Amino acid sequence: MLEEMIVKLGAFKTGKFTLASGRESDYYVDLRVAITQPDFLKAVAEAMAPHTDGIDRVAGVALSAVPIAAALSLETGKPYLMIRKASKGHGTQKRVEGTIEKGDKVIFVEDTATTAGSLINAIECVREVGGIVEKAIVIVDREEGAAQNLADAGVEMHSLASIDKLREFS
Repeated sequence: MLEEMIVKLGAFKTGKFTLASGRESDYYVDLRVAITQPDFLKAVAEAMAPHTDGIDRVAGVALSAVPIAAALSLETGKPYLMIRKASKGHGTQKRVEGTIEKGDKVIFVEDTATTAGSLINAIECVREVGGIVEKAIVIVDREEGAAQNLADAGVEMHSLASIDKLREFS
């Protein structure tokens, strides 16, 4: 069970935390700790794999979603894309790294979703280069609007772990 692994690896904390949005929360999910562990990353890839039927590419936003995308790529044999949050000022200046063809169906993976703002931005980048994005899968949905915001953008979100179960194990 992923929730139990997340808690055991110290990636779910309770207390007072300030989130990136500036809002306060009584818990914090730091999956960067967990995704560096091979057993956890493998369990995540195995849990995500059934959601990739009919998908041509897996995509992850740098930094934390890239190892998830790579693990899922290895699990399924589907190539992956790395999406930069912003263009670099040198080289090719691309935000979408990897090979993508117009019409490729792409699934996005993410560690934690709150409102999905950065995820929606990355999805738009893939759509701009011809990718079709209709699905996203996250390890933990903080249940604060991400699913609805993604639905409004035409993307169905699946979550592997629930906040309620994480609280039970902590």
